[in-house]
Amino acid sequence: MAPEAAASEVVTNEPQARHIVYCGVCTLPPEYCEFGGTVKKCQEWLENNHPEMHEKLYSEEAVAATLSTLSVDAQKRAAKDSQKKEAKAAAAEAKAAEAKAQAQILIKRVERNKRKYVTAVSGLEAHGMDLKKVAKEWGKKFATGSSVTKTASGGEEVVVQGDNSDEIFDWVVDVAGVPEDNLIWLDPTAAKKDKPEISSYKFDNAPSNFFYFDDSNIILLHDREAGIVHRSEDAGKTWDKVDGIPSGNAWDLWRHPNDNKKAYVMGKKSTHWHTNDQGKTWKDFEIPNARPSLFRAPLAFHAEDSDKVLIHGEVCKIRGLIDCKETTFYTKDGFETVGVLRENTRGCVFVHATPEFKTGEDDKNDNRVVCVTTGRVSFDRREHKLAVSDNFFEDEEEPALEGDRTVQGIINIAVVKGYLVAATRAPHTDELAMYVTTDAIEWHRAVFPSDSRLKEDAYTILESTSYSMQVDVMTVGAPNPMGALFTSNSNGTYFTKNILYTNRNVNGIVDFEKVQNIDGIVIVNVVKNVDEVEGSFGRVEKRLKSQISFNDGRDFKDLTADKKTLHLHSVTEMNNIGRVFSSPAPGIVMGVGNTGDYLKDYEEGDLWISDDAGLTWSKALEEAHKYEFGDQGSILVAIYDEGPTDEIQYSLDHGKKWHKVDLPESKIRAKAITTTPDSTAMKFFLWGVKGGGSKAEHWVFSINFEDMHEDKCEKKDFEKWTARVDDDGKPSCVMGRKEYFTRRKADADCFIREKKFQEREPNFEKCECSKEDFECDYNFKKSNDGKDCVPDGAIPDLEGVCKGDTKTYKASSGFRKIPGNKCEGGEDLAKEIERSCGDTHKPPVSGEINTERTAFPAKSFRGYFYLERTESSSPSTKVSKDETVVMRTDKSEVYMSRDHGKTWDQILKGEHIKEIYPHPHFNDVCYFVTTSNVVHYTINRGDSFGEFEAPSEPTRDRDLQALGFHADYKDWLIWTGAVDCDKKGDCHNDAWYSTDRGGKWQYLRRFVRKCEFIKEEGRGDKKKLVYCEQFKDEKLNNPLELQSSDNWFADQKTHFHNIVDFATMSEFIIVASKAQSDTDSLKVDASVDGQTFADALFPKNFDVPVQKAYTVLDSHTHAVFMHVTVGNHKDAEYGSIIKSNSNGTSYVLSLDRVNRNTPGYVDFEKMLGLEGVALVNVVGNIEDAEKGNGKKLKTMITHNDGAEWSLVKAPEKDPEGNPYACNTKECSLHLHGYTERRDPRAVFSSPSAVGLMMAVGNVGEYLTEKSEKTSDTFITRDGGVQWNAAKKGNYMWEYGDQGSVIVIVRDTVSTDEIFFSLDEGANWTPYKFHNKKVHVAILSTVPSDTSLNFLLWGQEEDSDSEIVTFNLDFSQLKERERQCNLNENDPTAEDSDYSLWEPKHPTQNSNCLFGHVAQYHRKIVDRDCFNGRSIQHLHNIANNCECTRADFECDYNFEPAKDGSCKLVSGLEPPDHSQVCKEDAKKVSYFLPTGYRRVPLSTCEGGNELEKYESKEVPCPGHEPDFAKTHRGLSGFWLFILAVVFPVGIASAVGYWVWQNWNDKFGRIRLGEQGSAFDAEQPWIKYPVALVSGVVAVVAAVPLLVGSVWRWVSGRFGGGRRYTTRGSFARGRGDYAVVDDDELLGEDDDEEV
Repeated sequence: MAPEAAASEVVTNEPQARHIVYCGVCTLPPEYCEFGGTVKKCQEWLENNHPEMHEKLYSEEAVAATLSTLSVDAQKRAAKDSQKKEAKAAAAEAKAAEAKAQAQILIKRVERNKRKYVTAVSGLEAHGMDLKKVAKEWGKKFATGSSVTKTASGGEEVVVQGDNSDEIFDWVVDVAGVPEDNLIWLDPTAAKKDKPEISSYKFDNAPSNFFYFDDSNIILLHDREAGIVHRSEDAGKTWDKVDGIPSGNAWDLWRHPNDNKKAYVMGKKSTHWHTNDQGKTWKDFEIPNARPSLFRAPLAFHAEDSDKVLIHGEVCKIRGLIDCKETTFYTKDGFETVGVLRENTRGCVFVHATPEFKTGEDDKNDNRVVCVTTGRVSFDRREHKLAVSDNFFEDEEEPALEGDRTVQGIINIAVVKGYLVAATRAPHTDELAMYVTTDAIEWHRAVFPSDSRLKEDAYTILESTSYSMQVDVMTVGAPNPMGALFTSNSNGTYFTKNILYTNRNVNGIVDFEKVQNIDGIVIVNVVKNVDEVEGSFGRVEKRLKSQISFNDGRDFKDLTADKKTLHLHSVTEMNNIGRVFSSPAPGIVMGVGNTGDYLKDYEEGDLWISDDAGLTWSKALEEAHKYEFGDQGSILVAIYDEGPTDEIQYSLDHGKKWHKVDLPESKIRAKAITTTPDSTAMKFFLWGVKGGGSKAEHWVFSINFEDMHEDKCEKKDFEKWTARVDDDGKPSCVMGRKEYFTRRKADADCFIREKKFQEREPNFEKCECSKEDFECDYNFKKSNDGKDCVPDGAIPDLEGVCKGDTKTYKASSGFRKIPGNKCEGGEDLAKEIERSCGDTHKPPVSGEINTERTAFPAKSFRGYFYLERTESSSPSTKVSKDETVVMRTDKSEVYMSRDHGKTWDQILKGEHIKEIYPHPHFNDVCYFVTTSNVVHYTINRGDSFGEFEAPSEPTRDRDLQALGFHADYKDWLIWTGAVDCDKKGDCHNDAWYSTDRGGKWQYLRRFVRKCEFIKEEGRGDKKKLVYCEQFKDEKLNNPLELQSSDNWFADQKTHFHNIVDFATMSEFIIVASKAQSDTDSLKVDASVDGQTFADALFPKNFDVPVQKAYTVLDSHTHAVFMHVTVGNHKDAEYGSIIKSNSNGTSYVLSLDRVNRNTPGYVDFEKMLGLEGVALVNVVGNIEDAEKGNGKKLKTMITHNDGAEWSLVKAPEKDPEGNPYACNTKECSLHLHGYTERRDPRAVFSSPSAVGLMMAVGNVGEYLTEKSEKTSDTFITRDGGVQWNAAKKGNYMWEYGDQGSVIVIVRDTVSTDEIFFSLDEGANWTPYKFHNKKVHVAILSTVPSDTSLNFLLWGQEEDSDSEIVTFNLDFSQLKERERQCNLNENDPTAEDSDYSLWEPKHPTQNSNCLFGHVAQYHRKIVDRDCFNGRSIQHLHNIANNCECTRADFECDYNFEPAKDGSCKLVSGLEPPDHSQVCKEDAKKVSYFLPTGYRRVPLSTCEGGNELEKYESKEVPCPGHEPDFAKTHRGLSGFWLFILAVVFPVGIASAVGYWVWQNWNDKFGRIRLGEQGSAFDAEQPWIKYPVALVSGVVAVVAAVPLLVGSVWRWVSGRFGGGRRYTTRGSFARGRGDYAVVDDDELLGEDDDEEV
């Protein structure tokens, strides 16, 4: 038997199948391809599909073998025959291709019966399609019957059940690849018509929104009143309510801007809906516990990935508007899941929000999000910042906007084409800074011309291009606003002015529109009668003229129609939806307007049209009409817009002829007409209203041109149209190219009928390069004449280029070709040029302190002010380092320095300047009051000056200021002037107001003492709120009444009939009036809304029978400190400090025996920049002092905002290193305070030098007399915990560069040297600044303490006719040559020059203070560098701590016991917390008091919460059953806070919440210029809080004159005390007014320094 292996090899006799290959081109076997005419194509096919066979037949060896059998002649004949065959085959193929290209596919919708249709398609076989296969595929695709049938002509067609014509059209184009031009769609059942078909539909309510999905006939319409969404699939002919959204829940409707399948419906609460199929189906999604934002668009989209969406929402803990936190959510899977992106946002965007903006890195491009967020620890919008994340905020960074420094005060962000823009605002200016990036990585500050500065609510980013931004900057404000149009370079950093006096409205909308789809054409409206409008305050109407530019705004010219000037209504008067003038229809532009000198009212206008993109115009229709473009401009539709109408009109020839069609409904008032966004459709949608009032009917109309008789346009019906031409009619260039379109001829009798909604794309032709194709290169800017590009500072050094003797090198010419510009040849301005090596270096530092002396012909200074440039203000063009100072001498001459006293110029020569009034809220503004009624001013820190005439001479009351200022509107002024002073006994003050910076004055009140604008925080929403003290019945011997008005006293309200004075602080108005029961005593009332007042309740155990004087002290920690005078004996005055609850109406005792002086000023000083630290001096010998033996003072300090006070720990050694000779237990450090200070600006601390304080004093049992022998100068670096002796004797001090330089100079002794420290006072270096001894009266620097320049003011010993200033410039020190490196995202990195410092309470082991650990940026002491730009010192709140006793103070009617606990005062009752039940009928329960209340600043959590400790929760009356069921209520602390809020409190809470969300409309509750940076989100911030911005008011029983801040500031360096912070003093803030029993003490106006 044979083996199995052999069996398998047995050969059978059965026939075997053979595999034959056939050519895919000629269908013959490959061996026979040579006999056809497609040999080359056959060879290519065979090589791709059967390479082995191709090698066998056509390799070089195979061909050679075949030819070797032929003679030479035979080979030639064979080659010739082959070429003939190929040529013949190619001709046949081309003919077939041409036939195929002309072969048309006919798609017909055929009606069977009762609206049943089939779709028949013929002509498919001409395009190589197998009809049976197609029929089978369509049957599966549409899930319906599909077959091949014979036609009447003998051909075949595919018939599909149902109307599937649209889908079949798409399949033939997209899948089979047949050009659209080869398809014809017919409806044989519809006869060709000579007018459009119009159908109507009635809705119950007015649509709140509607839109087409692009490239479709589907419309969504939102009825907000009913809360439903309707959908139409046939362009508005029929409608259905969408399924999946419950009625009444649809609050808002949004279309995805980049995906024509998606839309979103926002619900009123947390449930919302989305669609992915143009509204056919909807799916809900949840945003947990949040509702959509009311203050910004709820959705932000990604340009490429439509599944990625950001959602802006609000999470509210309490129903309504109170206690809401704005939170942004996100989805990256089309709302399958939703997550929290970040809390405390103020708007977020994907950087790839537009197709043009890309980061250049795919991962960042896909996911990078930028948000405006609150500060790390504050809601103050001055601390709003940017946060960037690439992983949906799993981690985040704060980008550096200014060099390597971050910038706070972000108010808005936007993505505009290829630019991401952030706008910022610094305090004390209305000027904004704009930062721009093109990659979301590198940022640059945008630079505008010096005479055009960005203002908040005064700039508009307009429709821009991919290569430049357009910004309109308001130059004239309401009520007739105007602007100037600017265009940027390609990276958005430098802007040039295009055209002046653009028209804008009060909402910031600008009459500016680009002609769509055409580069470079812009239509604007400008104001013609500028001179008449400016200063008229609305009395003169603007006269507008229209202008057009064809070269991107470089030149503008008039619009013309029949050689007449034409003017058109634009964007500020929108009378339709969508764009005003143009659409994607190439070159067709329409508008309503008139010819003549200026634009008339809309109703006086006609409809005008241009079909050459605005070059020439003709009248289309009489009267004003709404209009729309369709079928790419071949159809124009218009409807009368001056009243009701019965008809529409349409034109098919670019507006030359118009045809009327009746509407199905009569007397319709058109509201809007629209079509698909790309204007390619032949259907239009019209909304109109019939009737009015409650009988109004809302109708929508579908206008369909598809069934009209016009055929589909052919090639002959189109023309090549040039998009832009110059004055000679020749094509013009923009961005290096000419632009052309192929468009339908005006007289063509056809429709374009693009079934796929495809708009016409432009064609381009490159131009030769010219100057317009170049811009300034990086680090270069336009020259003053705009012709060249000059270096913007030193040119960056090129490493290795300028070495040795090399003097020149090749470098940038200053120009570069605009990125994206397509020009070729011509000019080449970007060619490198030879530059000097000297241009690349800044001069080396000298290593020395530079001194500049200036002498003035006067005997004394009368005042000086810094006009400090803020970080968002534009720099001056006149000086490189803008540090402006103004000064007045005893001769009433005024000098100004722009460089911090290095050089001085006398200004306003010949004028007798009586007072200098810097604007307290806008640093750039300063007024100079003369002895007449002429007032001079500057609004740009002295770059230019203006003047106005006041309505009278200034007030003669030396203790009153003539000018009053508005906190938000810098041109709003109140003038207090002397009237009837030439009449004996009748001299009095009247008040006027102006809203145009003195251009026009209106009477406010007569016989006043003073009138004030009430700052934003205290006026609610009443921006015109003014308070006046007026003598009753306009008689000077009558009591003063306190009156208010919010309409310039057209109406008024009298609040009090016998007041002493009033003062404003943050949102509070504090009033001192005479008590009705005892006119020798006072009472205090407070208001947070400027309308309703409540009594201030003092502690019951605080027994002061006759209250003579109050001083409201400085506090930035959410509680009012008030000093109440207890002892009023002359030279022995003292009192008690009481501290309020968080609304300023209920007080507890903080400290008694606190020193004050006769004028009423108190030894109380807050540490600036650090929360809760304050110093006071107390009287240690009250009984002896009242006997005339003099006061003995002791200094005490608090580290927890007055909850606990202690003596100041004395340093162990004196300045010379010797131990202090003080061995008693009472030995401590005592410091000379506010009441002894000659210069109130010489405060202990600076907000920019956090932790540092300096003071003069002594170590001992009591404070001794201030003298060279007994006093030393001390310093602390840790917020007052540890003090060191710095220098022997009395010194003045100033902090520079945020504390990196400290300068001190002798206070009472003439000197020729100063001492400075570069290590926070550890070491002091002497510097001789002059060769003569000088009596230095003042040492000063900029109020922010950020400069490296200082000024000494004084008089040389041997001179009595000159006064001098010395500028000390430390910027040339080698130790301050380099700027410190600060990485906000990693402040302790190895290369960082900063550390994080955590302050602490001296009696605590941990660093917990106010319930949290705060971390501050501090420059490392021994680092040789300068700080530069102001740093946000508070870096972070590291964590909240458990509560301890230090977080609480004694409650109302409780007082501290000896053991530190809080005990009820004997005979008194606890506060009634049940008041909360009366104020809110829905409250179920409340907590009984424990004796403790939380320090308002504390953020502690858990631990020993004393306000709840052993507290009992009890039900409110009438809610016992509810309490029994739930046993749940608010915490005791919350109830306490609510219980003491008087009726206006809730209104204030709502106002605060609105503020923190509506950034562009409301300002912030200001904490004071030098306040603590910490402002955590705590309940007391959500409700009315007393946030004091300075020592505000001292009031007493006798109505004496209020101390004049302005007189004192401008005329003294000594005398009365008005300010507690150098910032408030230097800015001239009127926040410390004084009244007392005795006349206000202070030196007269003629005292010299």
